[in-house]
Amino acid sequence: MEIRLSGVVNDSIVDGPGIRLTVFTQGCPHCCPGCHNPQTHDYQGGYVGDTSLIISALGENPLLDGVTLSGGEPLDQPLACNHIAQGAKKLGLNVWAYTGYRWEDILEKGNPQTLALLEQIDVLVDGPFQVNQRSLELLFCGSKNQRIIDVKKSLKTKTIVLWKKEQ
Repeated sequence: MEIRLSGVVNDSIVDGPGIRLTVFTQGCPHCCPGCHNPQTHDYQGGYVGDTSLIISALGENPLLDGVTLSGGEPLDQPLACNHIAQGAKKLGLNVWAYTGYRWEDILEKGNPQTLALLEQIDVLVDGPFQVNQRSLELLFCGSKNQRIIDVKKSLKTKTIVLWKKEQ
C-alpha cells in the first residue's frame, strides 16, 4: 500500500521507549510554529513509499521494541498507517503515534478509518506543539499541553488514561 513519507528512521531512541523504527509521514494541517519537522508539512512533499517495505524492515531488526508513527500527521493517512501498525502487531511490537489532533476531537469526528487505526495504537501523544509551552524536560513530547495517552485503557474506560513509564 502506498504512503506519502518524509522519511523512516531505524533505531530511534527518542520517539517512545526502547529502540524504535520511526515512520515520518508527509503532510500536516497543523503547521505548528516551532515544529521540529517543518519539512513534513507540505502534502505534496516527501516521496511515495510502500507500507510492505516498512513492515519488512520491522521484521529485519530483532532489536526493535516498536514502531512510532510520526509526521507530518499520521492520522491523515489512516489506512496506510493502520497497515503498518497491524504488521508491527503481528511481529509482537508496540505502536506509538504522534498527532497534532486532540484525543477528544479524534473521537468526536468519528472517522471510521482513523478509529480503526486508533485500535492498533498502544500509546498516542496528542495535541499540537505549542512553542510557548516547550520543555526539554518532558519525556517523549515537546510541549506541556501534549498528553501521552494509554490508548487501550482509554478506549476501554471511555476516559483519558495517561501512559506511565514502566519502572
